[in-house]
This record gives sequence, C-alpha cells and structure tokens, in this order.
Amino acid sequence: MQSHLKQGVYFWIAAVLVLFTVIRRELNHLPDLFIDMQALWLGHNYDWWEDRLLLVIYIIALGLLIYAWRYCWAVLKTTPLWLYLSVAALALLQYIGENAIGFSHSLGIVVEELSEAVIYLLALGYLWSFKVAGFEERLERRLELKEVTH
Repeated sequence: MQSHLKQGVYFWIAAVLVLFTVIRRELNHLPDLFIDMQALWLGHNYDWWEDRLLLVIYIIALGLLIYAWRYCWAVLKTTPLWLYLSVAALALLQYIGENAIGFSHSLGIVVEELSEAVIYLLALGYLWSFKVAGFEERLERRLELKEVTH
C-alpha cells in the first residue's frame, strides 16, 4: 500500500509538472516583456537556459510517469468519460479555430484561445480536486474485491 501511495504522489507531481510546462510554453511571449533577450548569462541567452530548464522538467515528469505507470494507467481507466469527451471536443474546437475553419481569422483566434484556456482550467480543476488518498482507498477496495472473487 505504501508503494501505491508513493506512486500516487509521484503521478500527481508529474501531472503538475506537465501542466506547468504546457502553460509555460503557451505563454511564450511573456518573458519578452520582462527579460532582455540579448543578455547573456554564462555565455548563453535566456532562450537557451529556458529550453534546458524545461527539458530537465520534461525528463523528470517522464521519469515520474514511467515509475508510476501502473498508477497512471489506473487513473486513466477511472477518469470519467465526460472529461475525455469534453477535452476531445475542446481540442477539435481549438483546431477549427486555429485554422479558421468556419470562422473569420480574428474570431478563430478567440475560439482557439478560449478552447485552450478551458482545457487548461479543466486539467487544473481535475488535478486540484484529485485526492491521492481517496483514489488509493477506491483502488485498494477494487483490488480486494478482485482477490475475493478469484
């Protein structure tokens, strides 16, 4: 049980890291407002350092997800279907808006950005409400039921 709890915490940390990096990539224009892009630190500019830092975060998140792959699979199997359908519909709407299919270019940009924002809010809300201990209890009960029936 302790191993499962550790995997749950690692999964949650990996999910938060992935969400952080995705949102950071989405806000790629933000550093331009505050940081001189020509400034060098130890011989490299801001973009080089940012890319290296995000790569390290990606590798850490991937390692945590690989370590907790059974837990990750259990979470994916128990995630409500409505959440998958909502994200898929929003991703399709985002694609349609990005390519201005059925929308003017300016309205397509608005649709794209709103769709992305709602996807991020859904992910953040799901992570925020995700209780590792509660999920562990449900998972433990399912495992006990499987052992009793076999």
